[in-house]
Amino acid sequence: MRKHFSLAAAAVTAAVFLATGSAGVAAPPQSEPVTLANGLVGPLHASAGRDGSVTVSESFAGRLTRIGSDGAKSVLYSDPAWDVAGSGERRGTTYFAESQGAGPFDDRPLAGHIRSIQEDGTQRTFGDFAALETEENADGGEHYGFKDLPDACLAQLPPEVQAAYNGDVDSHPYGIAVAGRTIYVADAGANSVVSVDIRSGETETVAVLPSQPYRITAEVASTLKLPDCVVGRTYAFEPVPTDVAVGPDGWLYVSVLPGGPEDPALGARGAVYRVNPDNGRVRLFADEVMSPTGLALDDNGDVYVASLFGEGVLRIDGDSRQRTVLAGVLTADVALEDSTLYATVDALPAANQPPNGRLVSVDLDGHSRH
Repeated sequence: MRKHFSLAAAAVTAAVFLATGSAGVAAPPQSEPVTLANGLVGPLHASAGRDGSVTVSESFAGRLTRIGSDGAKSVLYSDPAWDVAGSGERRGTTYFAESQGAGPFDDRPLAGHIRSIQEDGTQRTFGDFAALETEENADGGEHYGFKDLPDACLAQLPPEVQAAYNGDVDSHPYGIAVAGRTIYVADAGANSVVSVDIRSGETETVAVLPSQPYRITAEVASTLKLPDCVVGRTYAFEPVPTDVAVGPDGWLYVSVLPGGPEDPALGARGAVYRVNPDNGRVRLFADEVMSPTGLALDDNGDVYVASLFGEGVLRIDGDSRQRTVLAGVLTADVALEDSTLYATVDALPAANQPPNGRLVSVDLDGHSRH
């Protein structure tokens, strides 16, 4: 039940779920999603440019692809040896995160950094996430699992369930936000938000996200084949930050998956947090969010959340926290430019089917864009 965040590994689970459909009825979208590009291989991340282009990380192919306003694709970067993650752009330079060795299933040495590509093609790498995590182990003091479980109950737990532990050394830079000379990174392995100075490459832990508690019910215990003695007890799952954005209030907004089962088996357990970048203070913005894997903010402070296993893109009003479902498609990431919402969909291929991820757009003013 500890964290096993890997969307590639979750593809089979996703395929089973997608075949059955999601529960609930989504609110009508403000306009029908328009497909801008298809045939994408694991498009887990997207960022919008001011020229109408969108940069997509084809994560399962180790590729960064730019999609023009006319749907034309051009490969900015390709290296299958690296896991290519979130991207952002500033003054014509594209920044993105890439890593190796994250989690228990990747036997490569732990490594990760930011790579930049200038308009003339010049590349640079900076920011050593593995070194920072190895030195600090950001969540090493955080407790996960059960607390004070009797020995007789401990002996009944399945071998794959770790009863209690502290955070391990792990790093998986996943989502990024570019703000001035600083890049903020949601590190899904370290369970933290990290800042990277673009000029010096210096990395610093901004905040560690809180654990995600879950009270075990009799139904869940039966589903997960847990002993009856854990019913009513709380399991503290690891937080898995998946994306970060800077809000108009200057705070960072971070989407967090719950560690352990990331599919809907245990319900909507994800959250969005606000983080003060100056002092690391963390405040809950929204909870009970289904599988939040990406987010974007508009100038009013409204938050748009990609829900990989949910009913569509979730819009959360920045003031009232009222929720509306837009664009009823299962979404891996979202990006926003003016009144156009971009979303990557079908990021996880169906069982025994080739990858065919798509980039779609939705005009939030109510008019479809072709």
